Amino acid sequence: MNKNYFIFIILLFLSNNTNGQAVRNVTTENFKKLNWLIGTWYQANTKPGYSAHERWEEISPYEHHGFGITLQGKDTVFIEKLRILIKENDIYYVADVPENQKLAYFKLIEITDSGFVCENPNHDFPKKISYQLDGEKLKAQISGDGKAIDYLFERKWF
Repeated sequence: MNKNYFIFIILLFLSNNTNGQAVRNVTTENFKKLNWLIGTWYQANTKPGYSAHERWEEISPYEHHGFGITLQGKDTVFIEKLRILIKENDIYYVADVPENQKLAYFKLIEITDSGFVCENPNHDFPKKISYQLDGEKLKAQISGDGKAIDYLFERKWF
């Protein structure tokens, strides 16, 4: 084997390995920006007679679990299981809702210290999910195909 070829292969391997580590570091740092979501958020804009909330907890530095629940009086009328996780060097918002036969993955496309946007253009509805923090208030929006639904939450500390 040519010595120069061997050196090129070693350098290429090191370059790819370093780049992969840089991607993982950026992904992990971005994931940390989501820690503000941890806690319980009570929906402020429910229909009369209904109440709803989302609760998020940190499972690991790479995964948060959440659930959303809607009640009519004392009766549970809707439950969704939620996750935000790092998978294959990307961050995904994952929704498990009764209407879907399988999990719906939404890839993170935008992140700041106080919000994020995820999308899955192949999903029926929603195609986009966004969360935006404003102090102790949170606006979550699901959208797609020309329509949008806003959910307004307030953090409650106990």
